[in-house]
Amino acid sequence: MFIFMPVLRSRMAVPAVSLLLLVCVGSGCERSVPVEWESSELVDALPDEQLQQQLRDILVQHCGTVARPRLVTRPDAGIEFQQHLKHGQAVYMKRCVQCHGVTGDGNGPVAGHMYPRPRNYTKGIFKFTSTPYGTRPRRADLIRTVRRGITGTSMPSFDRLPEKDLEAVVDYVLVLTQRGELEYQLAMEAEASEELDPEYVQEYVDDIVTGWQEAELATTWPLSPQPILDAERARAGRQAFLSKGCSKCHGEDGRGHTKDNIGLDSWGFATRAADLTSGMLHGGQEPLDVYRRILNGINGTPMPGFGHALQSEPETIWDLVAYVLEVSNRRRFGETIPAGLIKPYDTAARQAEAEEP
Repeated sequence: MFIFMPVLRSRMAVPAVSLLLLVCVGSGCERSVPVEWESSELVDALPDEQLQQQLRDILVQHCGTVARPRLVTRPDAGIEFQQHLKHGQAVYMKRCVQCHGVTGDGNGPVAGHMYPRPRNYTKGIFKFTSTPYGTRPRRADLIRTVRRGITGTSMPSFDRLPEKDLEAVVDYVLVLTQRGELEYQLAMEAEASEELDPEYVQEYVDDIVTGWQEAELATTWPLSPQPILDAERARAGRQAFLSKGCSKCHGEDGRGHTKDNIGLDSWGFATRAADLTSGMLHGGQEPLDVYRRILNGINGTPMPGFGHALQSEPETIWDLVAYVLEVSNRRRFGETIPAGLIKPYDTAARQAEAEEP
């Protein structure tokens, strides 16, 4: 049986690691269906218990329960799709819950020992998409991510999953995502207005539906056809890399060892610009993958999109693609990369240690 164990950081004591391994091996890393989806901290913090219950009832109405999950964007789906979601839930509980958590909030049992952290789906934000910055991903984007994994992180490739499992688990992730989005909007409204007007509730539901539907039609494509990405292009790309602001965070050598290379992502965790020389481009190694990261930026991070700034010089984006690919492949071609500063992992344990008086 295939068992995926994410990378655990050295902060965890050896006996604890051994115990976790034994538990996972004994159980196949598979949990039974959870009793219920837990409310977020925002909901639990509402002072009015009746308002809390009203909010939870609205979530059940639009998102269902663990026993009968529903997709906000498919409210009229029949029994066949319901069975499809239950199958996706079973795959999720076997393959994903250890990192991403029961509600998809990124707080699974091992999440605190991982860097970068597992994705928190409940904000509706996903980093590597084919859509413009600030919009939801296409369903195909999520399927691609699950299928090929995210290089350089603990997210593995699930390319050996049967297509039925892959499609179903992505749709279940969408259940958790859309539920999280609606829960957040309702909690913010309840906190501000001290009530949940049914008219406003429907507006939030409609906004979620519209956002996901529009994403399916919002694929971004290159502003100009892909040229041959040769050495000449890479040289021009290096000049653009230094003059267009890329080196401010990634450094002149692409290592990311600069004083400006630190910030917070949309989930509140420390994040850094990528070390391009590592050869591990998280969003993909294909030219179109790199192009979209430059054109659109990366959702949830300080990485901006350059589509507007470079709209009048579209060839410059391809120059940058050529340079990034050249830099990221240097180690593969046997080039020695000078050593740089070591960037420590920003784990939960390390954050807690820093906060100690």
